[in-house]
Amino acid sequence: MYYRQALMRSTVKSSVSLGGIVKYSEQFSSNDAIMSGCLPSNPWVTDDTQFWDLNAKLVEFPTKMRVERWAFNFSELIRDPKGRQSFQYFLKKEFSGENLGFWEACEDLKYGDQSKVKEKAEEIYKLFLAPGARRWINIDGKTMDITVKGLKHPHRYVLDAAQTHIYMLMKKDSYARYLKSPVYKEMLARAVEPQETTKRSSSLRFMRRPLRSSPSPVILRQLEEEAKAREAANTVDITQVMSKLDRRSQLRKDFFQIKMDVSTGSGTCLVDSEDTRTGERSDQAIEKEVICPWESLAEGKAS
Repeated sequence: MYYRQALMRSTVKSSVSLGGIVKYSEQFSSNDAIMSGCLPSNPWVTDDTQFWDLNAKLVEFPTKMRVERWAFNFSELIRDPKGRQSFQYFLKKEFSGENLGFWEACEDLKYGDQSKVKEKAEEIYKLFLAPGARRWINIDGKTMDITVKGLKHPHRYVLDAAQTHIYMLMKKDSYARYLKSPVYKEMLARAVEPQETTKRSSSLRFMRRPLRSSPSPVILRQLEEEAKAREAANTVDITQVMSKLDRRSQLRKDFFQIKMDVSTGSGTCLVDSEDTRTGERSDQAIEKEVICPWESLAEGKAS
């Protein structure tokens, strides 16, 4: 039955789902301590514990990055204890603080002790759901009927229908007004922006290094790709080098071939010369050794 329902469900195109993943990654990249580093320093690498102090659950002044994250979606706000505290303060001003109180009570029932499930379920019903309850919540009749029937045999998830109804009510109605309210704007203005620390690290040798924000692997990968691109741009074309070597080897081969032909065919060459200054040995032939035999051969062929 489950598999049949799963097959009948509408599916999403892969392009749409991948686009959602990319959008989520880009939105949360600045809040990822591994990808973008963390300020004032990484407590897993250094001895500085200021990061834990600034990000305590109910710190008086949270960091600016933490408060900005509440605006990503309602889940980020309600998951953060400090965010819930600020949101509860806003709901009390709107006289709807019982909604968040009921949601927190359902979470305590869901993740609390098994031995206290029945007792907690009855207490939640009397406080939030019973007619004339002190902190009565407004849910539709169908959800109320499902909840009341389930309370006859209480278990951890007996209030899931009512909890989901209240959650969606806060998400669609109260959350948008909270982000525009002075409560959130004041919290954002008073938020702390930690600076990079310069405190000495551990005395261990492998820990002795400057305390800086963790470098992003994405940036490192980009730097490596740029370095490879520069090396590729400066690479010499091997075909040009080989063509130059071929031309040089051919010239060297022609040179030795001409020298071998001249030395075997002519031997030494007799050259006539006249002494213009004295005029005494005008008809005497002087035997001279030819230094460049291929030049004489080339002249003979030309004549």
